[in-house]
Formats: sequence, structure tokens, C-alpha cells
Amino acid sequence: MKLHDTGVYLVNGAPQTSAPAGVTEADAKKGTIAYGILKAHNTGDSMQDLRMKFDSMTSHDITYVGIIQTARASGMTEFPLPYVMTNCHNSLCAVGGTINEDDHQFALSAAHKYGGIYVPPNMAVIHSYNREMMSGCGRMILGSDSHTRYGALGTMAVGEGGGELAKQLVGRTYDMSYPGVVAIYLTGKPAPGVGPHDVALALVAATYANGYVKNKVMEFVGPGVANLSADYRNGIDVMTTETTCWSSIWQTDDTTKEYFVQHGRPEAYKELKPADVAYYDGCIELDLSTVECMIALPMHPSYAYPIRELKANAKEILQAAQDQANRQLGGKVEMDLVGKICGDGRIYVDQGVVAGCSGGTYENICAVADIIKGKSCGNGEFKFSVYPDSMPTYLELVKNGAVADIVSAGGIFRECFCGPCFGAGDTPANGEFSIRHTTRNFPNREGSKPGEGQISAVALMDARSIAATAANGGYLTAASELTDVEYTVPDYHFEQGVYDKRVYNGWGHPEPDYALKFGPNIKDWPEQPALSDDLLVKIVSYITDPVTTTDELIPSGETSSFRSNPLRLAEFTLSRKDPAYVPNAKAVKALDEQRKAGELPAEVARVYDDLKKLGYAPDAANTNIGSAIFANKPGDGSAREQAASCQRVLGGAANFACEYATKRYRSNCINWGMLPFLVENPGALDNGDYVYLPGVRKALLEAADELDAVAVKPDGGLVKFTVKLGAMTDAERRILADGCLINYYKNN
Repeated sequence: MKLHDTGVYLVNGAPQTSAPAGVTEADAKKGTIAYGILKAHNTGDSMQDLRMKFDSMTSHDITYVGIIQTARASGMTEFPLPYVMTNCHNSLCAVGGTINEDDHQFALSAAHKYGGIYVPPNMAVIHSYNREMMSGCGRMILGSDSHTRYGALGTMAVGEGGGELAKQLVGRTYDMSYPGVVAIYLTGKPAPGVGPHDVALALVAATYANGYVKNKVMEFVGPGVANLSADYRNGIDVMTTETTCWSSIWQTDDTTKEYFVQHGRPEAYKELKPADVAYYDGCIELDLSTVECMIALPMHPSYAYPIRELKANAKEILQAAQDQANRQLGGKVEMDLVGKICGDGRIYVDQGVVAGCSGGTYENICAVADIIKGKSCGNGEFKFSVYPDSMPTYLELVKNGAVADIVSAGGIFRECFCGPCFGAGDTPANGEFSIRHTTRNFPNREGSKPGEGQISAVALMDARSIAATAANGGYLTAASELTDVEYTVPDYHFEQGVYDKRVYNGWGHPEPDYALKFGPNIKDWPEQPALSDDLLVKIVSYITDPVTTTDELIPSGETSSFRSNPLRLAEFTLSRKDPAYVPNAKAVKALDEQRKAGELPAEVARVYDDLKKLGYAPDAANTNIGSAIFANKPGDGSAREQAASCQRVLGGAANFACEYATKRYRSNCINWGMLPFLVENPGALDNGDYVYLPGVRKALLEAADELDAVAVKPDGGLVKFTVKLGAMTDAERRILADGCLINYYKNN
């Protein structure tokens, strides 16, 4: 794999570093596939400042209630574009009594009232339904799940927080600067046993840490594309999220065309390819024949190694991964990976899972069946489960015998469910090691709770190598080690009638008088204050990890059952990273309540006295008091807006960071009225400091490059420093000034 350190021209399908005679870089940039799609969806006058509207949207049952509640409060009367609501995340969790199914009924009633598309529980995982039914060459889809990626089907898809979907629902646009575009130039053909997850993990390992494609579009081109099936391409594409890229797109061909014909939508196909000359801001050349069977060790998809290398250096690599994981766990509990090395040097795993939008596809499961047919998982501690990605896939696997082969070998065949990917399904026992073909292996994505002394570990692998391990009784085995497997890949026949009989499609036919069904856990968003002239915030959590994930900001798993009750869900904020955050944030919120009641708290009065030493005279009536966190690089991971909204409903007013890991988390902060400050000198701050920001509202609205800030230490010491807010649109500045997106729409 080669990562070019300069821009690259693709000339008649071949990469070169210099421009052809008479061609300018600016003109050649228009030759990418991405440019054409973005231009077609841009409603603004400039291609540098995009103002986009999407063709359709999608959400699952962790996010759609909050989005619809936001849009309702902002004046929405019907869905202005097709909106697919799936129920694939909280469909097996019994936490909280009826509240999961209550939310499903809310979504069905909303589909009737506003004209939406409702996919019942266990019918399909979110991304598989959208691939099968909503994708199309040249289209754009916006989803409130970070793995909203349909680029392999010619569709630019973007995962964002709920606020961005609410904007589309009230007729507004998705605003951003034109992104960089990086070519992923594929050659060669994968070796037998090497699957899409192996290619994806190799790409993530090469790009995540160095930020090579961060907030850019990954555009897959080159002769190697033709050597990959549609399922294989989808499996690679869905993992582009883990590189921190913004979106993805692939050149299309007869394989893409056949996919749409197969799914009864031939009109959705058109050829997409770069122009004869196209300029890319970077290029990754990847010979698919060189990719090996991979494993991504806990606790990130980028911690990837060839399985061959891991087995040859088991103790050294597992020790390093174990040490890294335990540093990240902060001493709450100890992960033991080295203990998985048996006396004979083999590595034993306790569980294998193939599931969801990345693992549960038709070809992956057929390959699993080919490998495990006639063999046995054994009756020891090792267990093996398979979750298909949709009921049409499930039906075809029943018909071709794959389900029978897997079950006969001791595997468990389950529903269409995303649980193993986000921490709510097939949770291993304490101390166990699970290998999974899912999208993420972040901390607690396997369902463990380090704060309560429970820890298990997850590594990511391709379905083929997981099946090989299962056939070997749980001893880590790469699929490439098998020499007696014939991969059959039976023809696939899509049965749309499965959806026609159960999916409610109300697009274009809203029923305004249809009553929404509110369960007792579904609550409105709490009101949020507008930004005051000056601002005083207290740092109530100070996180020095290199990266802080959204899973750490608001844990996934069973906590997601409370997502429709903003205050109740907020009780889990940072609970696995900093349990003191919630009570500390609540204490600061109480100070602001006192202030609004006309009483200046003694603690705040002391801070104001200290500020007077520098000549400041804070006006309590025009100075909100809020909480804030510092983190080096927050926001890697999920698109779900609760990572920001939970801070906000607890009184959060700002975040301080050296860098924001993803655009979507920063956008979530903005949409919830939390100032996303950047600091160059994090040493100026510490936990427990107050930070005074004089004239913050004026500086925000006037787009000042820098803002003055003063840190007031617990001992009365004062440190002056500056902060930045980074590039923002005028609308984003207004949203922050108004206090949140809902307020902005009420005021505009």
C-alpha cells in the first residue's frame, strides 16, 4: 500500500503526479466522481461553500425520536424527503420495560403522520435496507448513524448527528466547505480466504492515526474494482467511517448495474467514473493481492495486524495491546490478552460473531457456511453466532442451505440486529476474548462495564477467518490457512415481497391528523438558554487521553434504551470514563439556577472578586454559568447527537479541545449550543478551573479569529489565554448565539 504525499492526477484511469499539458489543477478537480455528485446537490452559488439537500435520510431507533422531536419543535409539518426509520438497535434489549417498543410505535405513528418509511424490528439493519431499497447512482443519503456509507453503490452517504437531519426536515441545507477528495486506486485481486474486512482493516490501519483522509471523500477507482463483487465492495465501504473520512464513492460498472437489476431497481443505475483527467488531493495505491487476513486488536479498528504476524509474535503483540488497553481503561480493571496464549503457543478465543451491516451480508455468510460445513464448533467454552443483515438475506440463506450448515456445526443463527456492534448483544463473560466481523471494537462495545469490574475484549476479523477459527474449536485461525475450502457463492435472488408485506411506506402520503404515540419515556427536549454577552464556565472533567470517543462521552449498549428521555439518558454521560462528571455538572447547573433567581452564589462571587484583579467587572445578569470539559481530541466514533446533547441538558456550555476528531461531533456541539473551543495551550487549564470569556457573544457573531479567556484557579490564581472557534458558517454562529438549533428555528 502506498500513500502519496502530494496530490495526484488520474489520467485516462492511471495515476501520475504531474498535470498533463494544458490542464490546471482547478479544472482537473472537477473531474472526480465526488465533484459531480456534490455539484448536483448543492443549492448554493459557490462550490467552495456547499449548501446541500439530500435525496433521502435514514435513522435507527437510538436516534429518530430525538430528531423528530427537534423537527417538531422547529416547525416541521411533514417529511419533505423520504425518511427511513429502522429498528435494529434497541429491538432485543429489555432494559426499561416497554420503552423500546414504545419508541417503535412512536416511529410508526410518525411515519403515518409525516409520511415516512417504517421498517419493523428485526426486519433489516439500517444500512442494508438503504442499500437494498434507497441507494442509487449519483444520489446522496444522510443518516444519523456514523456508518451511513453506500459509496460502493454509487451513492454518497454521510453519517451525522440528529441536528443535521432535523435541518433537512425543516427545509434547510447541510452546510460545509468543499471537502478534499482522495483516490483509493485499487489493483489486483484478493487471495482466497481474504475478505472485505481484511481490506478495510488494512486501509483503516494505514489512514486513521495520520489523518490522511480525515473529513475527506474516499473515491475508489482503478482496475481492481472490477475484481470485487457488490457485497465485497459494500463490506469495504462501510468501514471507511473508521478512517474518519467524511464520505465515500466508488466508480460503477456492470457489477453495480447487476446489483440494481437484482433488487428490482434497474433505473437506479448509471455509470460513474472519473473524467479523462481528474485531480485528487491524495492517493492510496492498494494492490488487493497483497492484503492478508487481518485482526484489529482491542480497542480500536486501526490496531490492525496480519493474523500471520500476530501468531508469529503472539506474546509481544498481545502484551503491547494489553498494556495499551489497560492504560486506556485507567486502572479500573485489567484486561488480560496474554493469558489467551495456550501452552502450545496457540491463541484461544472464547467467542466468534458475524453480524450487522459489515459482517451479516449474503456472501460473507455463504463463505462462513462453506468453511464450517460438516465441522463442529465444539462443546467447550467457544461459542459462535451469526446475524444476517436483512430478512431477504435470511430467506435466501435458508433456501440455499447456509443456515442449516451453520446450525448443524453448532453455530447460533439470530435476528437482523446491530447489538454485537454497539454493545447490546452476545456480551462475553468477564475476561473473555471475542472476535467479531462488526464495525467497531471500542471499549464496552462488547457490553462489559469496567466501572463495575467487568471487562471483556473484542478484536475485529473477517467472517471467513472467524469461521475458520470456529471450525478449529476457537483457536485463532486465518481463513488463508485453509486449503480444503471451495467458496461456492450461490446466486442471490432478492425477494422484495418480504418488505412489501411488513414495511410501512407512507412517503408522499402524510396523514396530518394521525396522532403520535408517546410512551411514558418519550420527553421533549429541555429548553436551553441563549448565549449571554459574557460566559463563565467551570471545567468539570479534564481528559488527557490522545482521543476520546463518543462511546466514552455517552456509552452505547443498554444505556441507549433511554435515548428518548434526554434527562434520564444524560445520567450516563461520561459514566465509564469519569463518574464524577454528572454530579459536578449538575452542581454547576445549580449555580446558574441560583444566579437566574437573583442570588449570586458565594463560589461565583469569589471568582468575580478574583477577576476584578485584572480589571474585569462581570455582570451576573448577563453572564451565564455553565459546565465544560477539556479533552485533547474528542468525538471519534458514532454520529449520535447524544454525545453532545447529554452534556448540554446537564448545563454544558462549551468544550475545550486541541482538536476535534470528527466534523460530525463538532457539528453536534454547535447544534446543541455548546461552543467548540480550540486551545493551543492546554496547560492553562485544569479540572476545577473556572474560565471567564468576556464579550464572547459579540466575538462569536463578528467571527473574531481569537477570543480572550481567563482561567481562574481554585486558589485564586489567574491565567490569561486565547481560544479559537475555527471555521463556521453564519448560520452556525447564529445557532450558538441562540443557544441551540431549536431556538434558532424558533427565532428565524
